[in-house]
Amino acid sequence: MSRGKRYTAEQIIKILREVDIYTGQGETVAQGCRRCSITEQTYYRWRKEYGGINIDQAKRFKEMEKENQRLRKAVSNLTLDKLIHKKNFVGKVLSPSVRRCCVDDVTNKLGVSERRACLVIKQPRSTQRENQLNVMMKMR
Repeated sequence: MSRGKRYTAEQIIKILREVDIYTGQGETVAQGCRRCSITEQTYYRWRKEYGGINIDQAKRFKEMEKENQRLRKAVSNLTLDKLIHKKNFVGKVLSPSVRRCCVDDVTNKLGVSERRACLVIKQPRSTQRENQLNVMMKMR
C-alpha cells in the first residue's frame, strides 16, 4: 500500500484554508476534504499540527529546524573533538610515531574514523598510512 503524495507545509496550510472555506459555505468537513482530495483523518491530523499557522510562519519554522539541525551537528562535532583531546593529550605530542599511536588509540576506543582522528590530532593522513604500509610490507 503506497503512502500517497507528500505535501509541503505551505501546501498543507493552503488545503486547510480551502476546506475551511468550503465548510464556511455550508458543506461538511467530509465534503470539503473530498473536494481537496484528502481524507478526513488527514485533515484532522494536519489541523492539529498546522492549525493556527500561516504560510510565512511555516517557512520560517522550517528554516529554523534546518538551522537547529546544523547547530546540533556542529556542537556534537566540537564535543567529540574535545573528548579526543582529553583522551590522548597530556602535553604536546610532537613526534609522528606518538601521533600514530594516538590516532590508533582514538579510532579503537572511541570508534571515530581515522580521517576525523587525524584531523583533530593534526596528524597528516599520509604519515598515518605510512606506518600501516610499512607494517604490511614487513608481514610479507
